Amino acid sequence: MESKNFFGDVYDVVRQIPVGRVTSYGSIAKFLGSKLSARMVGWAMNACHAMPDVPAHRVVNRNGVLSGKHFFGSPTAMQALLEQEGIGVENDKIRDFKNVYWDPSAELL
Repeated sequence: MESKNFFGDVYDVVRQIPVGRVTSYGSIAKFLGSKLSARMVGWAMNACHAMPDVPAHRVVNRNGVLSGKHFFGSPTAMQALLEQEGIGVENDKIRDFKNVYWDPSAELL
């Protein structure tokens, strides 16, 4: 995928994550053709908190850990948003991560 605005491309992918599913920073970077840019995806997620149409809470690290939780205004806000969508979280980690994981490379064309 050719990118003119990497952050915008990230937001386009994140908007497509279904309710009740999560993906990782690295999976988004890989889908965008820049598999070594997971950290840039994280920066994009940190920059989008004033964008209510971008469900940043659905993006976690490759192990299902809520690594970005400190950027949600309170230490429990990210977990609360995920739990409202039916995603279990225990000790800051997605429970049953493999079953709720959404891979943009497999789901988006």
